[in-house]
Amino acid sequence: MTPSSLRRLASAIDHTLLKPEASREQIAALCAQARQHGFASVCTNPLWAGFVREQLAGSEVLTCVVVGFPLGASATAVKAFEAATAVAAGAQEIDMVIDIAAARAGERETLEADIRAVAEAAHAGGAKLKVILETCLLTDEQKVLACRAAVAAGADYVKTSTGFSTGGATVADVRLMRETVGPEIGVKASGGIRTREDALAMLEAGASRIGASGGPALLG
Repeated sequence: MTPSSLRRLASAIDHTLLKPEASREQIAALCAQARQHGFASVCTNPLWAGFVREQLAGSEVLTCVVVGFPLGASATAVKAFEAATAVAAGAQEIDMVIDIAAARAGERETLEADIRAVAEAAHAGGAKLKVILETCLLTDEQKVLACRAAVAAGADYVKTSTGFSTGGATVADVRLMRETVGPEIGVKASGGIRTREDALAMLEAGASRIGASGGPALLG
């Protein structure tokens, strides 16, 4: 790849560490790597929002945190409060997990209400919202339903996976999600993306962001 192509790939990566045992030193190292490579964001659990924002000060790397993670089974009001708290602490992007049971049951109104509450909380603080579907637990019909609900509820991105369930991103899912949401909404591929070839395949299928815990390895 040319240097410009590598920079474009780097600028699509959300450099991620979501393990519950992650230390302050590990989060600081994650931020340093993100600054060095020019990644899109550093994505952590909400606990680290303020620290990450401080570590990234003066760079263009965004502070991203997860909400309702990894199950999506929190009450909507709790997800919205978690998002608002994270944004107040410095988060610029929120990656929320949907009500997976509602998606599997075809309950679009419930899905929309859940997503909209978090979208409003994020947007009120100037942050963007990515909506995690957990595609490995859904049929294609359910994925389409969830994508449409996310768009209607004001999401800025749809995202494949948490990386904590039974499967991660696939090219087929990314392509389906891109076809469903159209060109104006972002698509984030996340979960199991470990090589440059994996990342490029996701971008070719329509992803605009790549979530990965090994961001530097995708460039090497």
